[in-house]
Amino acid sequence: MNRVPLPTSLTTTGIVAVLRASTASAYLPVVRALATAGVTSIELTLTTPGTIDTLPALAAAAPEAEIGIGTVLTRADAEAAADAGARFLVTPALRPAVVATAAERGVPILTGAFSPTEVHQAWELGSSAVKIFPASTVGTDYVTHLRGPFPDLVAVPSGGLALADIGGWIRAGSAAVSLGGPLLQDSLAGGDIGALAQRAADALDEVRRARR
Repeated sequence: MNRVPLPTSLTTTGIVAVLRASTASAYLPVVRALATAGVTSIELTLTTPGTIDTLPALAAAAPEAEIGIGTVLTRADAEAAADAGARFLVTPALRPAVVATAAERGVPILTGAFSPTEVHQAWELGSSAVKIFPASTVGTDYVTHLRGPFPDLVAVPSGGLALADIGGWIRAGSAAVSLGGPLLQDSLAGGDIGALAQRAADALDEVRRARR
């Protein structure tokens, strides 16, 4: 088993911003705003057309960011993302071939899982972290309970989490939290970028307070 460590910025900041847009052309101002605010772990989803093609230019425009690719479901997706320079991969489900591809390419991977059996399998396959998804359907105690039988588990809850939920998940033992709509709101549709930057700063503050 070759477990690739999570990116440093992800574990340091404790926040992963998940960008799911109608078009990849909406990414740039949002990526810049997040990175400037300090949210440097950014996941671009393959459900947005043109994501792979846009990644190299985004990485060049925001070199301080560690930009990953999410909704990776196949070996081909993983290969294409790695070829484009993805700093990490994210799956919404347990996909052994994707985990294996990430390990072969030396790219960190957050593998989606929910039940204890899935979580254990994802970790044993060599995932860098297990993305507990959809996390909003369970409470923060879920991570606490999972870390009983799986004390080495690196967990990153994702799915329906509000900014107010961040502290609870971090205190429960999560390495980071993954945030989509509550953080991004309408920023990918031309919304207030300044307000996005403030939400990003607030999210980082929540992590810092929880860790103290």
